Amino acid sequence: MQSASITHNRSVWQRLFGDWTQSVTPTTLRADALAGLLGAVLVLPQGIAFATLAGLPPQYGLYTAVIPCIIAALFGSSWHVMSGPTNANSLALFAMLSPLALAFSPAYIQLALAVTLMVGVMQFLIGALRLGSLANFISPAALFGFTSGAAVLIAIYALPDFLGLLPAKERGASSVLMHVATQLAHMDKAALVVGAATVLVALGVRYFQPAWPFMLIGLAAATALATGTGMTVRTIGQIATPWPQFVLPQISWTSVSELLGLAFALTIVALGQAISIAKAVAAKSGQRIDPNREFRGQGLSNIVGGFFSCYVSCGSMNRSMPNLQAGARTPLAAVFSAVLVLALVAISSMLLAKIPMAALAGLLLLVSVFLFDAPRWRELARLSRTEFAVALATLMATLTIRLEMAILLGTLLSLMTFLYRTSKPAMRSMGFDAPDLNRKFVVLDNNASALPECPQLKLLRMEGEVYFGATQHVADKLHALRHEAHSQKHLLVMGKSMNFIDLAGAELWEQELNARRAMGGDLYFHRPRPEVIAMWQTTGFTRLLGPEHQFPDKRVAIATIFPKLDPQICSTCTARVFWECKTVPMPGDPIK
Repeated sequence: MQSASITHNRSVWQRLFGDWTQSVTPTTLRADALAGLLGAVLVLPQGIAFATLAGLPPQYGLYTAVIPCIIAALFGSSWHVMSGPTNANSLALFAMLSPLALAFSPAYIQLALAVTLMVGVMQFLIGALRLGSLANFISPAALFGFTSGAAVLIAIYALPDFLGLLPAKERGASSVLMHVATQLAHMDKAALVVGAATVLVALGVRYFQPAWPFMLIGLAAATALATGTGMTVRTIGQIATPWPQFVLPQISWTSVSELLGLAFALTIVALGQAISIAKAVAAKSGQRIDPNREFRGQGLSNIVGGFFSCYVSCGSMNRSMPNLQAGARTPLAAVFSAVLVLALVAISSMLLAKIPMAALAGLLLLVSVFLFDAPRWRELARLSRTEFAVALATLMATLTIRLEMAILLGTLLSLMTFLYRTSKPAMRSMGFDAPDLNRKFVVLDNNASALPECPQLKLLRMEGEVYFGATQHVADKLHALRHEAHSQKHLLVMGKSMNFIDLAGAELWEQELNARRAMGGDLYFHRPRPEVIAMWQTTGFTRLLGPEHQFPDKRVAIATIFPKLDPQICSTCTARVFWECKTVPMPGDPIK
């Protein structure tokens, strides 16, 4: 009985948290604790910097590094992804909410918490309804363009603090740049020195000791410089209690409808990041990712986080990859990281209060440089002009219009390019390039060594989907084939690569069948896919076509069709590409 109870408890834990619960041992706990310590050290400067970028007091970044990190790790799919504040989410939140309320104000904070709660509900519903495949429609090119645009905006918004200037009155990117340009004469040289020191020290550590927490060291060096030399620079000030406080977001009902659209756009950003990061980490670890479970975990983390002073969180690449590389074995590494963040902040809150704002701005400039990823832009331009155009359009939209519209525009552009590509399925003429017995079918287009085509039977390979968006292209091609070679009245379509047809596609083939029979020929198919046959049966096309017009083998198909060809044309034909052609006497052959 006791054994059965233990087994039942294990299965409950496994269903609730995943298979990793069965692999926890003292060895894995030790490895997870060490990886968690690195994660806590990494998130300290990032949490403070990203919260500032989001228009929130620094402690909100630390709150977001605690509660969501634990919930997403325990209830998500990935064993190594660490969730929390990210640069893209922070910037998107600021850009969307700053027109509605003054950044850092109580009203702004309440809006941020309410949006976080809405994003969490949307994420959880996507996972609960098993709609995780929706993430596949967020093009990597659009997401890359958005993150690159976010990188540029991060740098722009960091400039005033980096130069020791007062904040710009208007928060648009162009307004901030104009403010910096007009106030450059009032630049604070001490702030510039501190910011530059942060960047130089962090880059130096990253170059000479890549395994060290370069951002934390750069921040510590700049703080020591400012404190030790007595520089008068603006600091982040005393950080409030590090323990996340339970609060109910206080917003008016009139704000809910306005926030729903913003929450939807943030959901797209967060989910796109979450699944991309989870897949990238899984590619390194060999783990299988369940998108629906991952979305449910991310949704729960934002729902709970919205009630505990956290803003929108998702998986973080610059903490997840180090977590894996540091030897994390289970999601408990993220739990250790969150607990250690609380401990570190409680111990060092007095020191954190002395961090100069210019140093944080320096870190944000570094983040923007790394996030922009210039080598990836060069690679994208070399590999795919279409993907490069989508990414560039999304980047420009991110810089010039509202961020939620830029995200939706990038996704729409990606879908449009996909539809454009699939609207022109390949239709290749097939034949032979050798007369020997072992010859295979080859593509005739641009093939100088190919044998001539049969003048009566057209062999055509369909590649792609024949759906409503592609029917015009396919119909035009079929019409041209009928009129370019009037004697090729018979058409054999090799359909094993025709993956899908809809009602419009079925109607197109019915029109082609009627046109072929009207000109004295016929239409045949080789190896149509089960999905295609099912649609034909539903629409009645199978009955019109006849089962004798569908073949499992190309040679059987040709042998069956050959007797239906015009023998008079065969008797004068010099192509003779089919083996059956040898049964037809050539002109001048002796009569047997």
